[in-house]
Amino acid sequence: MSKENIASRQIHLDFHTSEKIEGVCLEFDAEEFATTLENAHVNSITLFSCCHHGMLYYDSKLFPEMVHPNLVHKDLLREQTQACHRHGIQVNLYTTIRWNKPVADLHPEWICIDENGALQDYKGKGYFEAGFYKNLCMNTPYRDFLKKQFGEVMQSIPAEGVWYDAAFMNECCCPTCQKIMKEKGLDPTKKKDRQEFARITYYDMVDDLTAYAKSFNADYNVCFNKGHVGYLEKPVINNYSYLSFESLPGIEWGYLDFPISAKYMRNYETECLGLTSRFHTEWGDFHAFRNKEAMEYEVFSMLANGCKCTIGDQMDYWGKLNPDMYKQIGEIYEKVEQREPWCLSAKPVSEIGVMTAEEFFATGVAGDIPGASEGITRLLMELSQQFDFIDSEGDFTKYKVIILPDVIPVNNKVAAKIKEYIINGGKVIASFQSGLNETGDKFSLDELAVEYVGKAPYSPDFIWPKKHLAEDLANAEHVMYDRGIEVKATSQATFVQNAIRPVFNRTYEHFCSHLHSPSGREEVYPAIIETDNTAYFMHPIFTTYQTIAPPWYKKLFRNELKRLLTNPLVQHDGPSTVITNLFEQVDQNREILHLLHYIPTRKCKLLDIVDEVIPLYNINVTVNVQKKVKDVYSAPDRKNITFVQKGNELTFTIEKINGHHMCVIDFI
Repeated sequence: MSKENIASRQIHLDFHTSEKIEGVCLEFDAEEFATTLENAHVNSITLFSCCHHGMLYYDSKLFPEMVHPNLVHKDLLREQTQACHRHGIQVNLYTTIRWNKPVADLHPEWICIDENGALQDYKGKGYFEAGFYKNLCMNTPYRDFLKKQFGEVMQSIPAEGVWYDAAFMNECCCPTCQKIMKEKGLDPTKKKDRQEFARITYYDMVDDLTAYAKSFNADYNVCFNKGHVGYLEKPVINNYSYLSFESLPGIEWGYLDFPISAKYMRNYETECLGLTSRFHTEWGDFHAFRNKEAMEYEVFSMLANGCKCTIGDQMDYWGKLNPDMYKQIGEIYEKVEQREPWCLSAKPVSEIGVMTAEEFFATGVAGDIPGASEGITRLLMELSQQFDFIDSEGDFTKYKVIILPDVIPVNNKVAAKIKEYIINGGKVIASFQSGLNETGDKFSLDELAVEYVGKAPYSPDFIWPKKHLAEDLANAEHVMYDRGIEVKATSQATFVQNAIRPVFNRTYEHFCSHLHSPSGREEVYPAIIETDNTAYFMHPIFTTYQTIAPPWYKKLFRNELKRLLTNPLVQHDGPSTVITNLFEQVDQNREILHLLHYIPTRKCKLLDIVDEVIPLYNINVTVNVQKKVKDVYSAPDRKNITFVQKGNELTFTIEKINGHHMCVIDFI
């Protein structure tokens, strides 16, 4: 099936149901089920064949003992699928990979073993803790069992796709894995080798299970879900019919996880879908409701990042979909459907490429994104910049500025690539350890005009911004919280902003007040070093911004970016809570500017919440365009917007932003 046919308004319907619950699907009505979905503007749904409890929801001939013992509709999956097809709704067949409780109980020899010899479970939850979280090893005979069980489903129930869940990339030290590791020259006692083998196993699993699914239906859409999608998926991306970014507001994700995934993976020729849920906290949060404003923000963020949409749910065990929640989903998906003509086949227009730290530090685990990536994402969104995440093999020439946030090592090959990029007019911003060689003792990029000395002797130290760096900042010292690395500026430097030492570092022998020592009022070493084409910050400014968000960090970075990136693609006079994303539809000869204004607040400990939409009025916008503009209008209402074009500068005013707003720029 071509990517144009990947459904855009999906439901991921969990149905993890204990075998100890009676009357399962007693009240299920197939026609009511499908009608509820259709009325909610849903055009695709993922339906369960086998859940994490190891229960089957169809009339299995090969494994009748695995069918849920209290399932009233013994062929539930077939009834659901047929009803959805009657209503024009695509179906993805779901199965679980790593988690299957009765299989793990019956075959403990198929469970992954950790480096301590213990049976491995998800995030170390413990042997007696409630749940089905024992990780099953895909190098044992379990893989053959899984294929046989799921093969029966694919052979007997027609559908448009398959969804492999809990497809985690995890280390395993079971006898089978140790044997294969040694055959490949890997040492099971070394974590680095175990991580490498985890990747090998994941890639082999994806290759194998994709081919297996396609052997039943060559047109199947195939998707694997492992909680986070990023750099580690690159070698097997062709096995994905589409990429689904599971990303909830709290727990291990948070609202920065999704844009980081989307802004990297959307660069490949694979359709991308966001995946949020209708729950308040996380999966299985029964009888909890995601408030409408938050769900709108999450869904419209998917559109604004070039993705299609999925909302997760879990059907009540008695077989009903919650009518009030599907009324809410329908109201949001109706708006999505109205906006789709300006979203389908749209490509991002970006001028900043951010090197992904996941290329060097990725584990593939949700919630394990390096802080530098999150910090630069937050900063660039607040500054309304148009950016992608890229890796070292990406096309640098697409971008005016490349940013290496905090932790990006640079080998000789990448250094040569960046050098050529700068020679051809590109600009580079690096910070902290970025630009150092792989051993971390010398800068690979002479173009940064810095020489490595070592760990900075003072922390925290201070900056008193000078010249262009001082814009909008107090005429005083500003604390730089986290320890940087000491460098010397070379003769290539055109401007050096020095750091100021504290009176002394805080120790038990000498300290001042509650936190750190005050300024010693003496400049000691370079803090920010500039050339005409580069800027280097000695501090981990992006990691610190993600941790505590000092406003002067944002202004220092903004002032440096303004020097290197003149006339950015999008500017506006609204607050930093306005997020912008610019796209183009080449065939329609137009650009589309998405503006989001939702304000997530951390009003509780575990998750961000969007309580209400706060409208904005009369926001002045400037877009840097390369063609003569014919019309500007809002979508989907097609209301004309008065504009002025002077050369490449297009200006107009948006009367009202009420959550999500789309401006369409038609060219002559």
